[in-house]
Amino acid sequence: MADKTNAVVTRTYETGPCQEEDASSGIRTAETLLRLFPVGLCVAALAVMIKDSETNEYGSLSYSNITAFRFLVHANGILAGYSLLSAAFTAVPRPITMSRAWTFFLLDQVLTYLILAAGAVATEVAFLTYKGDVAVTWSEACGTYGRFCKQATTSIIITFLVVVCYIILSLISSYRLFSKYDAPVEYRNKGIEIVDFGN
Repeated sequence: MADKTNAVVTRTYETGPCQEEDASSGIRTAETLLRLFPVGLCVAALAVMIKDSETNEYGSLSYSNITAFRFLVHANGILAGYSLLSAAFTAVPRPITMSRAWTFFLLDQVLTYLILAAGAVATEVAFLTYKGDVAVTWSEACGTYGRFCKQATTSIIITFLVVVCYIILSLISSYRLFSKYDAPVEYRNKGIEIVDFGN
């Protein structure tokens, strides 16, 4: 009976590390895919916006004429490059050090805010192209440049899908970093006299 118990204990001990390694490998694979996914989205949003131009009897309009749309193109280009590099770095099995966790945390946070800002500014400008602004005598342009507005809107929608991906990545990198810290130690009174002035 004792031999059987020892055999069970030994077998459990041997499979434990394998299960942990499989789980770690699965998490690493999921994160790598999640970091690769925005590459395609960023390139798609960038390509749609770069090709966004329209010429008619009223003149020509291109994304390069609007600063917010140029900002959106640059932001998507930066995130595409970072997503590819971070996915390649994540795919290689290596121990997660504190410096690596801090680096991913900071870069994920900064780039999440960058792409969110680009999407928000481009959305506001797109809204003005649809509705105009009487206060600043900015007339709507989508009645004249309908195809241009549709392409810009498509690029903005794709960009917000990138924002969702990066919000998830920011949560992952935040959890990985702050889970390395121990919980605060409960304060214990070690012979220090505390005077109660209420009595």
